[in-house]
Amino acid sequence: MATAMTAKDIARKVIDKEELFILDVRNQKEFDDWKIEGDSVEIFNTPYFDLLDGVDDILGKIPSENVLVVCAKEGSSMMVADMLEEAGVKNVTYLSGGMKAWSEYLEPVKIGELSDGGELYQFVRLGKGCLSYMVVSEGEAMVIDSNRTIQPYLDFAEEKQAKIVQVADTHLHADHISGGRALREETGAAYWLPPKDATEVTFDYKALEDGNEIKVGTAKIDVQAIYSPGHTIGSTSFIIDEKYLLTGDILFVESIGRPDLAGLAEDWVGDLRQTLYSRYQNLSDDLIVLPAHFGKMSEVADDGTVSAPLGKLYEENEGLNVEDEGEFRKMVTENLPPQPNSYQEIRQVNMGQIAPEDEEQREMEIGPNRCAVN
Repeated sequence: MATAMTAKDIARKVIDKEELFILDVRNQKEFDDWKIEGDSVEIFNTPYFDLLDGVDDILGKIPSENVLVVCAKEGSSMMVADMLEEAGVKNVTYLSGGMKAWSEYLEPVKIGELSDGGELYQFVRLGKGCLSYMVVSEGEAMVIDSNRTIQPYLDFAEEKQAKIVQVADTHLHADHISGGRALREETGAAYWLPPKDATEVTFDYKALEDGNEIKVGTAKIDVQAIYSPGHTIGSTSFIIDEKYLLTGDILFVESIGRPDLAGLAEDWVGDLRQTLYSRYQNLSDDLIVLPAHFGKMSEVADDGTVSAPLGKLYEENEGLNVEDEGEFRKMVTENLPPQPNSYQEIRQVNMGQIAPEDEEQREMEIGPNRCAVN
């Protein structure tokens, strides 16, 4: 029988650029919308239903060994993997938990050292393009832009012998369900949220406002909030330890944030330009930008991190180099990708207005993030 490969196993292969051949047996629409990608990944799609009578027709289109079969949930890929083995293909594996497991997996990667022995980690969600963060300092931790599945943060904090005491979202997310409230309920941590994004929330929170200084650890690692609207009206960035700039969905490595997920692109594009072309320009070029998302695997460095110096982005990021304000407005409002899947419902979940069952929440999040201007 074929053996299982975990999402963690695949993440390491993608990050380490190991050769990986994937047979994806989802239907073409699902495949075209979203797939496992990487510099060393080769992928072939044929729907499971086309293989019910056998795999002979595809044997000449795939390698004779080392094939990973993936499907939505796992069952179909297990069956196809066994069929391939029976047909003589060697070392066939299948993705345990299917693309749902790939969508949720978080890979923690160390970003760097902080003052007095503190550390900053980036949690890379390769299957969704989401990035979240944990500041660890002398027995305390802060999680920023948490994803829905909170166990990886709890496990990692325990591994680091730290208690999660602060949780924050840079803005009200529309592409993924925040784990902020769940982390607060599990740990008793304070949950910070920009009040301008929280006018319709149904729960209590600590108001995240410009100039707030949030301390982590007895060494008091400084996390400073900077109001930076544009993606949402409340978007707020963080400067951590005077070294790192967490930009949320305002600025990415290869793009900039879209201002339309609340249907207010024309209203917010001016705020976006003000943040990118004024607020951020007044900051140090040496700050390392750490966004809340990435759109392409080209943004993932060889060590698995997604980051870039602010000064470098002002030289290379096209979205930061549109001098004419009218051209900028046109680029931002007319060059937008499709809305994220279920984005309205995700916003409602994050405001506490609806509480779907866990499986429904998982379905809402399936697919790529679409938070950037193309």
